[in-house]
Amino acid sequence: MEASGSQANQAFGVDIGGTGIKGAVVDVKTGQLVTERTRILTPHPATPGAVAQVVASLVSGAGWRGDIGATFPAVIKHGVAQSAANVDESWVGTDADKIFTQAVGAGEVIVLNDADAAGIAEARFGAAKGVRGVVIMLTFGTGIGSALLMNGVLVPNTELGHLELDGYDAESRAAASVRDEHGMSYKKWALRVNRYMQHVERLFTPDLFVVGGGVSKNADRWVPLLDLNTKVEPAQLLNDAGIVGAAIAAVERLEE
Repeated sequence: MEASGSQANQAFGVDIGGTGIKGAVVDVKTGQLVTERTRILTPHPATPGAVAQVVASLVSGAGWRGDIGATFPAVIKHGVAQSAANVDESWVGTDADKIFTQAVGAGEVIVLNDADAAGIAEARFGAAKGVRGVVIMLTFGTGIGSALLMNGVLVPNTELGHLELDGYDAESRAAASVRDEHGMSYKKWALRVNRYMQHVERLFTPDLFVVGGGVSKNADRWVPLLDLNTKVEPAQLLNDAGIVGAAIAAVERLEE
């Protein structure tokens, strides 16, 4: 599949997580998946070589040649992983752009942080579409991911889940995994989320919060319990957000 003609506005998006790696061709003008989303289990250990081979398999399976974007659960600076969350520690210091591009052999791969990709997608096609000013997306899962956008333009690698709050790393208190681990009710967990989001609100005075992660599907059970000055909207793209954001990043080279 060549990126020409009707495919000129398309790119292949890959969303790399600790348990699964998903990919599909995306129309970056509409945010719609052009092909069915394919998912392969994340290899363990999730070393650079092993993960790169899965990405190559997804791309070749789609017959794709052209722009490719990939999310990654790490701080990504100029294509290089500066950290590693739920993947092998050998990723730290690895040129992710380079290793994926070499493995795929069908086009340049642009890598960015997973929460940043979701934020881009929500700003273009989801809950933050058309919102001016400062938008902060927070993804509640195993940890807390974040994306900061100003007038729709990403400020990468904010890592707001690691803000110190009451002497703790914030995500160790308010991530969705904490609710699951301790069997907390949404009401009790929302108190922690509210405390955390009030802290972020004081620091950044955003115009909108977008909340994502698996718990966003049950937003009606906890978002109304939040007491914030800033409007809060659940994410809309759900499982497609990373794939869509990665594809946009590939076309627009957001990490250059």
